Amino acid sequence: MSTNPTLHADPLVWGHGQNLFEVFLEPTCPFSVRAFNKLDALLAEVGEENMTLKIHLQSQPWHLYSGVIVRYILAASTLPAGKSAAKAVLQAVADHREEFEFAGHCAGPNMDATPNDIINRLEQYSGINAREPFAQPELQNAIKWHCKYSRQNGIHVSPTFMVNGLVQADIGSGDEISSWAKRIQG
Repeated sequence: MSTNPTLHADPLVWGHGQNLFEVFLEPTCPFSVRAFNKLDALLAEVGEENMTLKIHLQSQPWHLYSGVIVRYILAASTLPAGKSAAKAVLQAVADHREEFEFAGHCAGPNMDATPNDIINRLEQYSGINAREPFAQPELQNAIKWHCKYSRQNGIHVSPTFMVNGLVQADIGSGDEISSWAKRIQG
């Protein structure tokens, strides 16, 4: 019998209404950041009783530290604060995106950064220490789940939006929150 309990990643879900709005985000993508920064206002406008918001992490290899950052966010979701801790890390990345991204996806100061530098920044900016779960091999199960769910739904880029299980290719991060709300409420 193992003395290490199995990690449980808290689902990144807010609200409990019948209308489902799913967002696939890569944390360092500027368009994903724009979408992420609208989600609280969207939930407030539509109402938690009227919609369920789910965030799925869409790691993308051209965002060179994407895998490290997604792993840290999901590691944070295994902490006692669960999805709130994960959201704090997402917000820290959104607020300090340049600290986690490369110029033109291939140049700039982050060329000299190590994965540990990125983890240090994530902890510093978010106040969330997720180092212990980050180092657990079984965390890859949560990462793989996000990846598989995206692929099963034909999601390849971020941000991508789904309403009630259907991909909405015409919804974009630049849309007004009221536009998203109308689509969700049908």
